[in-house]
Amino acid sequence: MAPLSASNARVKDARKLSRRSARAERRLFLADGPKAVEGALGAGVVEEIFATPAAAEQYAEVLGAAAVTLVEQRAIELLSDSVTPAGLVAVCRFLDVDWSHIAARDVTSGGSSVPAAPRLVAICADVRDPGNAGTVIRCADAAGADAVVLAGDAVDLYNPKTVRASVGSAFHLPIVIERDPVVAVRAARAAGLSILAADMGGEATIFDGEDLLARPSAWLFGNEAWGLPAGLAAEADHVVSIPIFGRAESLNLSTAAALCLYASARVQRA
Repeated sequence: MAPLSASNARVKDARKLSRRSARAERRLFLADGPKAVEGALGAGVVEEIFATPAAAEQYAEVLGAAAVTLVEQRAIELLSDSVTPAGLVAVCRFLDVDWSHIAARDVTSGGSSVPAAPRLVAICADVRDPGNAGTVIRCADAAGADAVVLAGDAVDLYNPKTVRASVGSAFHLPIVIERDPVVAVRAARAAGLSILAADMGGEATIFDGEDLLARPSAWLFGNEAWGLPAGLAAEADHVVSIPIFGRAESLNLSTAAALCLYASARVQRA
């Protein structure tokens, strides 16, 4: 069968998922590129995979036995928001979970599944930039965090730029979407987590607060431009800062998140 063209009805229908309203209505989104498609296949959320013949051959190991719909290059360009598409896009089901999934999750130990309380979570409050959100998810995954929460007026998890910036990590760990940041913080505390707000005016730093970092914790990060509102910071159990030794005014949100999450991971895994 010849590859589908850009005018094909299935391609046009999938392209509608570039709009947030269509994603929300259908609870489907697009995963663009080999890392995202590989993660989506591993998570079992793939509905359909579109690929150019060249990409299907190039990424045969990633695709495995998955069924692939071959499409023309122009069709992939319409489905992808990348400047240089890799030729591989998957239609996927939404994968966010609620807090009960995190609090009651199981881990494998000694060949059996046992309940485990969360030890490290990242809460992003009002994070607007998809690149930052995706990178925080990637950092949390790398640090071995149990979950990420996108809270408040946050960027859409299913924005193609968010998914791409996570480099597959959006499919590796639970992600919660919570409209109210205060509800997110209180749910984390109810799950047994100490709330650590990352802020310049901290009572401790990531270098001298090892007693704090050793506890099961949820790191609370604020908006890229204005940080944490005072009312939300007041919900935290402790405020922890990252020292600035040079002349930089501040750190990028995703960089700060990486430092905080790894500081906790280092102490918790010692």
